[in-house]
Amino acid sequence: MLPAWTTLISETVVVTGESSPNALTLQAASATPADVMIARQREEMVSRYEILLAAYQPALTRMAASYEWAPHKREDLLQEILLAIWKALPKFRGDCSERTFVFRIAQNRCLTHIWQRGRDAQTANDPPDLADPHSNPEAQAIASREQHRLQDAIRSLPIAYRQVLTLTLEDLSQAEIAAVLGITENNAAVRLNRARNALRKILGGPR
Repeated sequence: MLPAWTTLISETVVVTGESSPNALTLQAASATPADVMIARQREEMVSRYEILLAAYQPALTRMAASYEWAPHKREDLLQEILLAIWKALPKFRGDCSERTFVFRIAQNRCLTHIWQRGRDAQTANDPPDLADPHSNPEAQAIASREQHRLQDAIRSLPIAYRQVLTLTLEDLSQAEIAAVLGITENNAAVRLNRARNALRKILGGPR
């Protein structure tokens, strides 16, 4: 399902005055070939976007959770990510994989989100939110105790470590992680090794 704001973005016909059948027919008849082409391009863009959402929204939801602890803030960040992807989609020309494109946009949006709030990570002083009584099975699974523990540990890490870990947890290869973050594969490998050691230390496991 498309986010609510895409209804406005993808709207192709605006009727002023009376919305009578005759008015709609007249408007459709007066459409130029350019209008028809623009409408078709928008439909194709919406279709591409829906496919991306179906493939990547669960992963993007998890990514947002690694940056925001409170559910309402996490949802706000997710919507920011989805909007950023929608805006960037017309410029995507296949110069990288679709997955690299999506996660690169998402990571950049997460960084911007943090910088705009003037902080590095979610603080422990934020008030807890009430559980959503309408949460879906996936949200309930994410809310499990061990998942919370892992997310809390990841959120406590420096951003550079947090980035490589969240991407690794989404099964991106070191080459893909390097492409998403704009670093070398060797740098990605070193950063991931350090991030894993830091995470083990927080979780109390052997280094």
